[in-house]
Amino acid sequence: MSPAAPAYLRLVRTSGWYDLVVTAGFATPWTYALVHRLLSAAGDAAGLGTMPALTPMQTLYANLMGSVVVVWSLLRVLRPVPEHGLLDGVARVLFSLWQAYALAHGGPAVLWPFLVVEMSFGAAQLLPWAWAVRTAAGRKSVRQP
Repeated sequence: MSPAAPAYLRLVRTSGWYDLVVTAGFATPWTYALVHRLLSAAGDAAGLGTMPALTPMQTLYANLMGSVVVVWSLLRVLRPVPEHGLLDGVARVLFSLWQAYALAHGGPAVLWPFLVVEMSFGAAQLLPWAWAVRTAAGRKSVRQP
C-alpha cells in the first residue's frame, strides 16, 4: 500500500475516528472525570489496576491532550491526506514512548491496550512511507552508475 493509495487514506481516516472516540472524553473536566472513573473501574475489574487519584493538574493535562487530539482527529476524518498519516504515525511513536515510560515507572496496566493500539496504528501509517522511501532509493541507485 502506498501512502497515496485510497486504502492508506482510509487508514488515516480510521485512525482519526479511533482517536476521536477514545479521546473526546478527555477534552473537558466533566467528561474526563467520568472517563477516569470508567477506566479505573475497567482496570480494576480486569485486574490491570486503577487510575491514580484525580487531581486538578492531571485533569488540566488530560484536557489539553484531549482538546488537541480531538482537533487533530477531526482534521484526519474530514481531510485525510498522506502527510496526515505520516505525521500521525510520528505522533503515535511519541505517544507509545511516553506510555511505555509510564508503564515502566509504575503506571497502571490499563495503559497496555492503548499502547498496543498506538503501536499498531503507528506502524501501519509509517511502514508505507518507509517502503516508498526504500523503493525510491532503490530506483535512484539503479539509474546512477
